[in-house]
Amino acid sequence: MEYYRPIAMTDHARPPGALPLAGGWCWFAQVEVLARGAAPQVVGVADLPPEVRDRLAAPRPDFGGMAMDSPRIMGILNVTPDSFSDGGRFLAPEAAVAQARAMAEAADVLDIGGESTRPGAAEVAVDEEVARTAPVIAALRSGGLACPISIDTRKAAVARAALAAGAGIVNDVAAMGFDPEMASVVAETGAPVILMHSIGTPATMQDDPRYEDVLLDVYDFLKARIAMAEAAGIARDRIMVDPGIGFGKTAAHNLALIRGLSLFHDLGVPVLLGASRKRFIGAIGGADVAERRMPGSVAVALSGVAQGVQVLRVHDVVETRQALRLWRAVNGVDG
Repeated sequence: MEYYRPIAMTDHARPPGALPLAGGWCWFAQVEVLARGAAPQVVGVADLPPEVRDRLAAPRPDFGGMAMDSPRIMGILNVTPDSFSDGGRFLAPEAAVAQARAMAEAADVLDIGGESTRPGAAEVAVDEEVARTAPVIAALRSGGLACPISIDTRKAAVARAALAAGAGIVNDVAAMGFDPEMASVVAETGAPVILMHSIGTPATMQDDPRYEDVLLDVYDFLKARIAMAEAAGIARDRIMVDPGIGFGKTAAHNLALIRGLSLFHDLGVPVLLGASRKRFIGAIGGADVAERRMPGSVAVALSGVAQGVQVLRVHDVVETRQALRLWRAVNGVDG
């Protein structure tokens, strides 16, 4: 099997024949062709199979009410006592609503979760997770907030309650593999879904994770989960993928995935990058405390944008928005 990683560019000197990457702000004239057990090869777009060329270049449809032709920022709101970065800060409903409203001024979408998925975290009961999230979502909607909202959960009952309260997107870190009912809830409600790669559970995922080839293994996993979702009645234009930075990965695995992010455009769906304040950023950047990892998080986010990633999931919304505006201005990217 061959894998096609477009070599993403934003330089203003765009050669004739270059194609838009996923219909967005990057372009590509060459593709790295990968295969297990073989040396990579670089080929021009004219040498690609037509179906591959079309899949890499085609514009991605709107997702959850957001156009995918420019980078979007997803603000993280953890309504939990134990999340690795902001656990306990927004557990009270009033604090969660206030934080959501503040983030919505700069974010394109809010991601609200009631169960920590940090390494070593224990599972939260369904009733408790619903109680943490659904009232906050309902309060935001009743207060007039129009910003798209996603529910960050592995559990079908939590997703159903959140969607009923006003969420519009399901963000499942288990790619609908934890709860056998999740696919039917997504299919029945018509909600868009984000499928993330992970191994094991949050309690065990960092116990010596190993891969044959992390980039290709994660790609194959996500390709299989997309096929599963389609078989369950979820249209491909309602699917986004997330390679799952930090979920069952070492620092070396994370870096390999970030370097190769553009490969995931070959799946033909939008791509999300969620690396904000992760442990490897602190290890490389010299910040033991999660709250001090904002500069490194922004650097990783911009590297994703330079590879055409459509959605950035971040804690530091205002700072990321400012950095993104400057990146676009410097690179001459419209919008």
